[in-house]
Amino acid sequence: MKNTPNQNIKPLTLNRNSDFCLEIGGCDMQNLAAKFGTPLYIYDEQTIRQIAKDYKNAFNNYPKVNMMYASKAFMVQSVAKLLDSEGFGFDLVSGGEIYTVLSAGLSIEKSVFNGSNKNYDEILLAIENNIGRISVDNFIEMAMVDLAAKSLDKKVNILLRITPGIECHTHEYIQTGHLDSKFGFDLTQIDEAIELINDEYENLVLKGLHAHIGSQIFETKVYYDEIEVLLKEIRRIKDKYDIELSEINIGGGLGIKYNQDDTPPSIYEMADVILKSIEDNTRKYGLEKPLIYIEPGRSIVGTSGVTLYTVGSSKQVPNGRKYVAVDGGMADNPRPSMYQAVYTADKVEEEKCEEKETVTIAGRFCESGDILIKDITLPKLNAGDLLCVYNTGAYGYSMSSNYNRVLKPAAVLVNNGQADIIVERETYEHLVSLDKIPERLNRYE
Repeated sequence: MKNTPNQNIKPLTLNRNSDFCLEIGGCDMQNLAAKFGTPLYIYDEQTIRQIAKDYKNAFNNYPKVNMMYASKAFMVQSVAKLLDSEGFGFDLVSGGEIYTVLSAGLSIEKSVFNGSNKNYDEILLAIENNIGRISVDNFIEMAMVDLAAKSLDKKVNILLRITPGIECHTHEYIQTGHLDSKFGFDLTQIDEAIELINDEYENLVLKGLHAHIGSQIFETKVYYDEIEVLLKEIRRIKDKYDIELSEINIGGGLGIKYNQDDTPPSIYEMADVILKSIEDNTRKYGLEKPLIYIEPGRSIVGTSGVTLYTVGSSKQVPNGRKYVAVDGGMADNPRPSMYQAVYTADKVEEEKCEEKETVTIAGRFCESGDILIKDITLPKLNAGDLLCVYNTGAYGYSMSSNYNRVLKPAAVLVNNGQADIIVERETYEHLVSLDKIPERLNRYE
């Protein structure tokens, strides 16, 4: 079975040049640091495009598939343009994500608006711009979507998001398909939702069901089971209400390789299981093969991205760890402190036969939990050295903050020796641009 980039720790173009310095996309990382500063998010365009092509190719023999990039992983205008050029739509979960796609000059007509607590203005924005589908998560939202559609004199195609009762072996914060979840309708609530659509909500057109079973998934059988639950429910709805639902959204969630212990399946392995379940369960339940929506996010951009840091101070604890601090940390990558995520890294410039030591990479932020990597063995790190942390393309920038009033890093896209800014580094002027001082406070001067 063909290997796909989500099974690699490093981007496809990463290598060491003749000077033993790391390169990515044909760009020397020392030069990138000198030009753009650190911390710096770096995205390899070739890796993103290859993963996108693998997703399309893996389902090439099934004509009814819509690929939706899960924008929450990393959404900026350049990424939207890049993935649109690869034939992807977008799984959007906020007005901000919708606006980003629109501001890049793109349509959302083949995109899905998802999320557990959309507000009315976001729903209006989606409908005004002809969103392809809205995945409705709850009864209040269903009423809001109908009201917004009625105010615009439009019919809106919707999916019902359900919790299928499938629990995958991942961190509990990124499980979404088990029964005790904040997301979606419980299976016992589906009939009430359908009856409301039939009897009251004239502006809603139900097209299918949506489920999402989690993130960083390594076991392919959960996709088989998820599809069986969805198709069984579609058969039940057909028998009870004489409604032909023709679409299923199975989410995304395919895992990536953060470290040597991780063993994610390839995109092709996942596709084989999905297509087998479609084949088996449409036959079992006497249904036509549905249109499938698939929503990869982390597996599209995770492996393609790295973060470049500059080493600062170090501290040897007597009879304990040696801590090496870098100029970033939990504000540009909160996943280690939030999910106990494990990363790996390399020193950017290595000398032959360089002495190695085991250190813990600490962030610069005023929290004891600001640790990026525990107990990693690397060539000796000194102040001013550069460190490259792998697999930070997903949920780094998108979850970043200004904690301690530290500026958010820049992001660059690299390809064939060219590096282009896709997110400008914040300035102190950006940082205070929304601050306001009430006039009464000025009286105390």
